[in-house]
Amino acid sequence: MAVLKKLGPWVVLVSLAAAMLVSCGNSNKNQSSGGSGEEQKVLTIYTPAREELINLVIKGFEEETGIKTEIIAAGMGELMKRLEAEKANPLADVIWGGSPSLLIPKRELLEDYVSPNEITQLEGHKNDEGYLTRFNSTPSVLIINTNLIGNIKVEGYADLLNPALKGKIVHSDPASSGSAYNHVINMLYAMGKNGDPNSPEAWDYVDKFIRNLNGKVAGSSSSAYKGVADGEYVVGLTYEGPVIDLIAAGAPVKVIYMKEGVIFKDAAAAVVKGAKHPNNARRFIDYCISVDVQNRMGTELGVRPVARGAGVSDLMTPIEEITTIKEDIMWPVDNKNMVVEKYSDLFATAQSK
Repeated sequence: MAVLKKLGPWVVLVSLAAAMLVSCGNSNKNQSSGGSGEEQKVLTIYTPAREELINLVIKGFEEETGIKTEIIAAGMGELMKRLEAEKANPLADVIWGGSPSLLIPKRELLEDYVSPNEITQLEGHKNDEGYLTRFNSTPSVLIINTNLIGNIKVEGYADLLNPALKGKIVHSDPASSGSAYNHVINMLYAMGKNGDPNSPEAWDYVDKFIRNLNGKVAGSSSSAYKGVADGEYVVGLTYEGPVIDLIAAGAPVKVIYMKEGVIFKDAAAAVVKGAKHPNNARRFIDYCISVDVQNRMGTELGVRPVARGAGVSDLMTPIEEITTIKEDIMWPVDNKNMVVEKYSDLFATAQSK
């Protein structure tokens, strides 16, 4: 049973987030770091994950360990601010979600931990840093409302500059939404000259894209895809998982993998430095990357698992059929402030005209 609790006015206003109190626990089938038996059976998790993923993972975790978990759900930007503000006395035990490019700059807030279940992780998705455990890989995508799109062609980023779509596109704020920031990085790489994300051509595209938003910005990552599914917008910039879930539920939406190229971003989890329940946090991470849970993520939700042998939904396009872009993982890390500030300046300029 989940009980909703507001995170705080400053978070709710920006990200429309809520904190969910959920009962939780761990797998008998996977290896686990275990615990000393001295910790209380409680765990506080900060996460940007959508409700469907939270429900699937948390329910199973409770049934197998009896650990009661407090879930604080918000955008990554807000969660990282909260971790920073609380570093002298952390309230969170684990951060669950967000790409490595968002977590690496906050290394000092994270505890070293490598799960014994890393043995089943696919190459390219391993915890090479010693503190970031990947639990899925997600591409940035476009979502379109099939009832509203009509004859408008949308195959990629270039099509989002169509005047017929002005004011009908929704994108979240990259300053507070991890998925929105990932999309900005994706478009910079895809539209930049010779793949240069900081080229004049890249930023010229972003400027034109922002002008076609006509001032529309979603209050959170979920507001973007929900807004399209509910018919408030024709097109949205989001990530793959929730679109696949909406399609499976019969919503009038379609997923578009940008023809100019798609970046796949891993989502990672980490133990918070100074956590009050570190053993429970480690057990949760072990659970998330167990093959059984990874298989459930892949087959029951629109999530691409990173464990060998885990299945995926039939609604997902095979990665071999998607034009992919290989990014320099450190570029979004080293240039986050610049990218967010430049995007915000362009948005403000567009609003003033």
